[in-house]
Amino acid sequence: MATVQNQSSSVPRSQGRRTLKPLIGRILVHSLLIAGCLLSLAPFLWMLSCSLKSSTEIVRLPPTLFPEKPTLQSYRTIFTDPRVPLGRFYMNSIVVSVSVTAMILFTSSLAGFVFAKYQFFGKNLLFTLILATMMIPFQVVMIPLYLIIARLNLVDNLGGLIVPGAVSAFGIFLMRQFIEGIPGELIDAARIDGASEFGIYTRVVFPQMGPALATLGIFQFMGTWNDYLWPLIILRTTERRTLPVMLTWYNSQHGSRTDLTMAASVLVILPILIVYFLFQRWIVRGIALTGFK
Repeated sequence: MATVQNQSSSVPRSQGRRTLKPLIGRILVHSLLIAGCLLSLAPFLWMLSCSLKSSTEIVRLPPTLFPEKPTLQSYRTIFTDPRVPLGRFYMNSIVVSVSVTAMILFTSSLAGFVFAKYQFFGKNLLFTLILATMMIPFQVVMIPLYLIIARLNLVDNLGGLIVPGAVSAFGIFLMRQFIEGIPGELIDAARIDGASEFGIYTRVVFPQMGPALATLGIFQFMGTWNDYLWPLIILRTTERRTLPVMLTWYNSQHGSRTDLTMAASVLVILPILIVYFLFQRWIVRGIALTGFK
């Protein structure tokens, strides 16, 4: 009888241990994820907090985590500064980012369709060469690219930012990987119905590329919006500058006013945050489907 009781009492203990281990694992994983999120958000939260502080409170020691008396004076100063046509800078960045993103979505999806569904001589070699360009640093091609843009009379022009960004090797690779998962029977059926090759692309392939297009579009929009080096080289006139270039210039003019610099930084990244939060589910879905296929 004693042996039976010992066995019956040991069974719940072993089951409790087995159920306790996954719980501890989940707690550790969630703790690491929360710590990583807080670490990633810390610079942004500190920037937002400093933009709502006065200049004297920012330099106070020990520093305050949250503003004691939140104020929007830094934002008012930026919006009313006659030397900073903020609306013009926003418009320049929007025109460049939207134009480059639209061109890359078209060229990448079209080239990805060709590489995924067509067979021609040198296809693999050409695709390999395109991927190899991703390993070339921009600083290597910067001078030849500037000479080409100068010959095209696009220096100090927004076109000098749009034309070089018309094609993306990463975009072609992403689109090719996604389009390979589209059934070839749909394309064959469209050909039997008399659709042209470009009609197959526009009516059959393109409508099914929503997640991949959204992913590439958001990545490209954020990259173009935050681009600094190439606009700094090309643009010379103040009215044609984009927001990242304006932010650096504004920081050099008001280096001692940290509150103004932080407020300007918030204004620069605010559109990026809005775009990301609106389309974040498309990003996750597009990356998951592309990687799975």
